[in-house]
Amino acid sequence: MKNIVPEPPAIVRNEAAAIQGLFERNVIPSYSRFNLVLSHGSGAYVWDVAGKKYLDLGGGIAVCSLGHANPTITAALVEQSKKLVHISNLYYQEPQGRLAQKIVSHTGPGKVFFSNSGAEANEGLYKLARKFGHDEGRFEIITALNSFHGRTLAGIAATGQEKVKKGFEPAVPGFFHVPYNNLEAIRSAISPSTAAVLIEGVQGEGGITPASPDFLLGLRRLCDEKNLLLLMDEVQAGYFRTGRFGSYQRILEGTPGGNEFIPDGVSWAKSMGGGFPIGAFWVREKYANLLGPGTHASTYGGTPLGCAVGLAVLQVIETEHLEQNAREQGDFLQQKLRELQNQYPHLIEAVRGLGLMLGFQLAARIPALKGDKPVSLQVVEMLHDAGLLSIPSGNQVIRLLPALNLRRSEAIEGIEIIASVLRKIS
Repeated sequence: MKNIVPEPPAIVRNEAAAIQGLFERNVIPSYSRFNLVLSHGSGAYVWDVAGKKYLDLGGGIAVCSLGHANPTITAALVEQSKKLVHISNLYYQEPQGRLAQKIVSHTGPGKVFFSNSGAEANEGLYKLARKFGHDEGRFEIITALNSFHGRTLAGIAATGQEKVKKGFEPAVPGFFHVPYNNLEAIRSAISPSTAAVLIEGVQGEGGITPASPDFLLGLRRLCDEKNLLLLMDEVQAGYFRTGRFGSYQRILEGTPGGNEFIPDGVSWAKSMGGGFPIGAFWVREKYANLLGPGTHASTYGGTPLGCAVGLAVLQVIETEHLEQNAREQGDFLQQKLRELQNQYPHLIEAVRGLGLMLGFQLAARIPALKGDKPVSLQVVEMLHDAGLLSIPSGNQVIRLLPALNLRRSEAIEGIEIIASVLRKIS
């Protein structure tokens, strides 16, 4: 039978150079990209255009919470796209209300605003703090050194890393940085203009450093004493990544008073949509109506499509008990990384993290590694060659942020690849 419509031309594989050329000619070079051109993924694996397979333990920087090409996410996208994709926030729609209800049930009494990213979610927290302190002339927010809160102008002002600020001065005023896990440093930094304290439960870009239980409980008491908002950036560490919905919930398990701990505002993104762009921030009931009509908005925030995907992600996490899986596979990976640290103490200085938010810190100088690149980048590239994706954090730390449904066999495979690279270096 004669074809009425001609068949499309075959896709040319192994065209990495051509695709990279498209980027060089057309994409702003704000990323130092690895020399990988990825084509497709399934579960915990991705393939490049040449057909090479990689175990993905980076998860798109903690985003792909259900791995790649998850069928439940695909079904939610298809089903909801047949109904409503976008209507703006001038109208009510069920998926947003249901997703907000789910988030409130996991966090505490309060209300939720939906955004498209973690940086936007944090912007909402900054505005909440300013609205809270406005009538008293309070607007300053204390954050931590080595923190990371996004790439907007206010986000880089809030971030406690000088490298992200260079070239964008003058900084948005009102942010002060003090050492992490240091309650007295925060107390000393409080001024008549202070409105809030903002911290990460686990510093991600800062090297996978968890807050201590005493620090979190002390912060709550201090903020209550000084009438300050306690805000938590859970963009990377939240949404079950540590084995609880909030990283602070995991950190405070078994600590007297830990069950009563509740922040005044929390931001999320990354794992929320399993790869679909969505973020949110929650505000404690006492302050939930501070941002009234006309004070904050987002054209795309909380679309029916995005919220349907968010609900699907939570459904899978709950029905497949991925909160527990994150703990079990995370504990296994951390145990095996510590064994590698004992085997190669001259290469690995420390292993840190909770659940499936892990990092191992390399020695600052490894004689076998030549060149000017930080050791973290060099080892990440060696892991690429061996078939594993991971995420550098600063000059020395490598992060593992895999899907929450990571299998034990995949965790074992990842450790074996890491071990093979360490053997090669050693």
